[in-house]
Amino acid sequence: MIDLIQQGFAAHFGGIASFYASPGRINLIGEHTDYNGGFVFPGAIDKGIVAAISLNGTNRVCAVAINMQNEYVEFGLEEADEPQPHWAKYIFGVCREIIKRGGKIGGFDTVFAGDVPDGAGMSSSAALESTFAYALNDLFSLGIDKFELAKIGQATEHNYVGVKCGIMDQFASLFGKAGNLMLLDCRSLEHKYYPFNPQGYKLVLLDTRVKHKLVDNPYNKRRESCERVAATIRLKHPEVEFLRDASLDMLEEVKSEISSEDYMRAKYVIEEVERVMTVCAALERGDYETVGQCMYGTHEGMSKLYEVSCPELDFLNDLARKYNVTGSRVMGGGFGGCTINLVKDELYDNFIAGAKAEYKAQFGKEDCKVYDVVISDGARRLD
Repeated sequence: MIDLIQQGFAAHFGGIASFYASPGRINLIGEHTDYNGGFVFPGAIDKGIVAAISLNGTNRVCAVAINMQNEYVEFGLEEADEPQPHWAKYIFGVCREIIKRGGKIGGFDTVFAGDVPDGAGMSSSAALESTFAYALNDLFSLGIDKFELAKIGQATEHNYVGVKCGIMDQFASLFGKAGNLMLLDCRSLEHKYYPFNPQGYKLVLLDTRVKHKLVDNPYNKRRESCERVAATIRLKHPEVEFLRDASLDMLEEVKSEISSEDYMRAKYVIEEVERVMTVCAALERGDYETVGQCMYGTHEGMSKLYEVSCPELDFLNDLARKYNVTGSRVMGGGFGGCTINLVKDELYDNFIAGAKAEYKAQFGKEDCKVYDVVISDGARRLD
């Protein structure tokens, strides 16, 4: 991929460029908890975005997206210059969010590509945001710390893409560490690295090839549900800032004051926060059976209470149970994408072969795609 980008940069712009990369991410447990002030357990992966970037001495950005048939976009750095192509809004948004914070940046030429499957739940968008946030911070010597770079990526999603996401994806892409998952408190941004090398198990993603699109769909409505319930509970319990602070008993107190739909959404989130902490304790004692049980619990909640699954994801989760997989669940925002599966080594080959064959037979299309997970480093400059 680097050779392809280098060739593309030479063809479009000539000269010498600096190379930057940021990864996509997996999340072992803790889905839809980040924007509720809760805990998540992500890790960076060995797939991401790579960009060649060179400052051009103007106030214009010239960008080529190799994965979009080498589409070329040029735009300025003022608010009125927002480009039309969806992918370019991420780069523009990062530039604007840096400028809003007082960062002095100028124009640049860039060619980029990625191997994070779009819409598969591995957060290709955060990888794109993090690549350019990290690169511009470095190239213009802005001195912005990585916490603020993560917030810049999140603000880009909110203000220029229309997805009211939490902070997890950008944080994982920037703070990833090879061989480690991260327990992240999404309210305080305190985090702890957990070595992750489960002996006797593999972590594997099965991609439904159903592409999720988080703009103009029920994702934002679920966030609104959670905020309504938190506000209702807060009237009785002022200490509750987010659903992360609430208990199931508190939720039951207000059940008659909220809609049945809002109740289901909140119940899932409160239970999911508890599952994250259960997994932390289980990992510290090497109890992967408990980790797996919590993963299945997350899928059940996301499917039945949060209602962000789809028939393809539910089918893969059922297959995991059939093949005695230790843990399986939908990963990411939902509405498509991947399941993440914790599989014993001796069951791996049989599970993968069976899942691919049965998925293709059930849905009459391509079999599910398989991605073995390698936990890798976060955003960086490439030498």
